[in-house]
Amino acid sequence: MTAHPTAPDAPAFELRSGGSWRDPFPMYRALRDHDPVHRVEANGQTGSFWFLSRFEDVFTAVRDTDTFSSAHGLTVDPDAPGTQMGDATPIVFMDPPDHTTMRRLVSAGFTPRQVTELEDEIRAFVVEHLERLRMAGSGDIISGLFKPLPSFVVAHYLGVPPEDRTRFDGWTEQIVAAAAQGNIGATEGIADLLAYFSELIERRRSDPGDDMVSHLVQLGEEDVSLLWVLGFAFTMVTGGNDTATGLLGGSAVLLTEHRDERRRLLEDPGLLPGAVEEFLRLTSPVQGLARTATRDVDVGGTVIPAGDKVLLGYGAANRDEREFGPTAEALDVGRDIARHLTFGYGAHHCLGASAARLQARITLEELLTRCPDFTVDAAAGEYATGNYVRRHVSLPFSTRS
Repeated sequence: MTAHPTAPDAPAFELRSGGSWRDPFPMYRALRDHDPVHRVEANGQTGSFWFLSRFEDVFTAVRDTDTFSSAHGLTVDPDAPGTQMGDATPIVFMDPPDHTTMRRLVSAGFTPRQVTELEDEIRAFVVEHLERLRMAGSGDIISGLFKPLPSFVVAHYLGVPPEDRTRFDGWTEQIVAAAAQGNIGATEGIADLLAYFSELIERRRSDPGDDMVSHLVQLGEEDVSLLWVLGFAFTMVTGGNDTATGLLGGSAVLLTEHRDERRRLLEDPGLLPGAVEEFLRLTSPVQGLARTATRDVDVGGTVIPAGDKVLLGYGAANRDEREFGPTAEALDVGRDIARHLTFGYGAHHCLGASAARLQARITLEELLTRCPDFTVDAAAGEYATGNYVRRHVSLPFSTRS
C-alpha cells in the first residue's frame, strides 16, 4: 500500500463548513497534485476516511456501485443512516439492484419533457421576485429569489397545493438547516412535514393529481410502501433545495468576478445553455459525498481496505486540469464540456438534474436581461454550515456595478 505523505508541509484535507467554504479550492488543488488518494485520520468528530480529488478516480468510483456502496450512508460519520432504515430507506441509500428498481418507479416524474412543462411557472416566479429586487435597487438575492425558487419547484413536483406552500417553505427551511448540521431529528419541521405528507398521501389515494406523490401512491403498496413514499418526499426536500440555491448563488458570484464572460453572454445569449454546464461544474453545490468500500480496492496505486469510508470530492474533481485543461479553474462560458460530476454519474445520477438546469437557465436569462449590470458582494456573503453542500445563506445584491 502506498503511504500518504506525513511531512509537515504535506497537503491535508479538512471538512469545510460555514465561512471555511469561501475558498476550498487551493486545498483541492494541492491534494490533486500531491496526494490524490488522501487518508484522513479519525478525530473527535469523524472516523477515518479517504478523500479522492482527481476526476478520473472519482468518476470511476461513482460508477462502480459494487465496490463503492451507498448503503451505509453518504457522509463520513461512521454512524450515518443507511440500510438500517428499513422500508423508509431513501433511494439515495440504495445500491443496485434495489436502487435500479426504485429509480425506475420514480423517474417518470423527472423526464426533460415534464420538467419543461414547468418553464412558464418558473419564469413567472423568477420575474416576480427579481422585479422586487430590481425596483428596490439592492437586497439579499438569496432570501429574495435563490432560496424560495427551489422550494417552489420541489413543492410543485410533490403536489403541495398553493395554499399550503407558505407552511411548506417554513418546514423546508428548518429541515435543510438541520440536515446541514447533522441533527435532522432535532427539528419540529420534520415531524410537521411528515404529518402533512401522511395526510396528503391519503388525499391522493382518492383524488390523484399530476405529481410525484400521486404517481407513487397509485402504484400501490405492492411496489412501494407508504413509508417509502414519505421517505422519498423527504429526500426531495433535503436534496432539491440547498443544492439549487448553491448553484444560483455561486453563478452570481462568478458572473460578478468575470465581467468579460458576462459580456459574452450578454452579446450572445445562445451561449447560456452550455454556460449552465460550466456554472454547474465550477459551483459543484454538493462538494462531496461518501461511499463505503465493499472490498480492498486499488486507486491510483493506493489500496483502500474493505469497510473504509471514501469521500468522493466532486468539487475538487470538477476543477481537475487533467480533465478540463489548463484553464480548469477559470470560468469559460463557451467551454465544451463532455462530462462533469455535479450530478454524480451512472446509477446515482441526480434525478432532479433537468429541473436544476431549467431553474438555472431561466434565472440567469432573466437576471442578465433585467439587471445586466448587477453585482453581488461575495466578500460580504455568508455560507451555510454543513460539510457537504456549499451554498450561500446571504448574498448582498445590487442592480448596479
